[in-house]
Amino acid sequence: MSTYYFLPTRNVFGEGAVQEAGDLVKSLGAKKCLIVTDRYLGQIGMADRVQGILKKAGIEACIFAGAEPNPTDKNVEAGARFYQENECNSIISLGGGSSHDCAKGIGLVAANGGQIADFEGVDKSSKPMIPLMAINTTAGTASEITRFCIITDTVDWRVTPQIAINNPELMKGMPPSLTASTGMDALTHAIEAYVSTDANPLTDAAAIMAIKMIAHYLPKAVANGNYMKARDKMAYAQYLAGIAFNNASLGYVHAMAHQLGGFYNLPHGVCNAILLPYVESYNLIGNMNRFRDVAQAMGVQVEGISVTCAAEKAIEAIKKLSRQLEIPTDLKQLGVREEDFGIMADNAKKDVCQLTNPRTATREQVIEIYRQAYVGE
Repeated sequence: MSTYYFLPTRNVFGEGAVQEAGDLVKSLGAKKCLIVTDRYLGQIGMADRVQGILKKAGIEACIFAGAEPNPTDKNVEAGARFYQENECNSIISLGGGSSHDCAKGIGLVAANGGQIADFEGVDKSSKPMIPLMAINTTAGTASEITRFCIITDTVDWRVTPQIAINNPELMKGMPPSLTASTGMDALTHAIEAYVSTDANPLTDAAAIMAIKMIAHYLPKAVANGNYMKARDKMAYAQYLAGIAFNNASLGYVHAMAHQLGGFYNLPHGVCNAILLPYVESYNLIGNMNRFRDVAQAMGVQVEGISVTCAAEKAIEAIKKLSRQLEIPTDLKQLGVREEDFGIMADNAKKDVCQLTNPRTATREQVIEIYRQAYVGE
């Protein structure tokens, strides 16, 4: 069976990297760009800053600040209409996962026509993607480098951006709670990719290094958002986690978190962080040796103890890190309703991410995981 490895063509890291945005997007043949961002980045002037950088390079740009958290088909529809009305020929996504996913959706519709729902599933598009460059402002989702587009459950290799920019300077303004939740999102990506049934030596290397870096540097970035070494290391860590899950896929943490986002519009990173220890505790028997590696990567001393004990310590380490970062401890705090567990479990079992989970689960087992995460057992 062949192994595929998906990545943007070019990746740019470091402070000041955003200054190269104009020349980089020009190399894609851009003449007029649609900058897709959220309302907050539009209000604080970050989108205007990027627009100014593009202008110096001779590239026109207009700003669509309509990417909402957990972007909807309406956001994509409005963005695609804005793209056509302004006669753009390229897209820049500016922000975190919501901006990147919304931009990917807009690019799919602009290139192929139709509606975003037409592309639900895997590799549903037929035409080349609109030239897309992603400028990242969070260290978590890795959507700036992946082939996943979470509007519905859309996955398509063509939505992988051609250029990705990770500039830690743009991440300084993230509040501690957002730094924590996006960082835990990245940790979830790395762990789920490492224990995935589609893992391979390339994804393993990226995932394990990401876990090590996140465990070490995420608390520092949360404690002091201006500590640039921690911001820089987290930019690399979330990118490595993105490489891993972009190619090995994910598991039931994401399959279940997607339902929480869809039903309640809850922050994706927080949902992942709450679900992670409960899903992985269920998964332990699927690959004890892998969870032993996770524990070791998180700084746990595993020498001289059994594989089973070491694997269980991985769950303890995840919970400890969440407590340090002051992540909510259970789904009940987020307003989740027990009566929704059944339909969410049904949907989670249809989610593409569950296909690579290391342990199969029945509907009743998924409901039980939701219940455990609900009460914080």
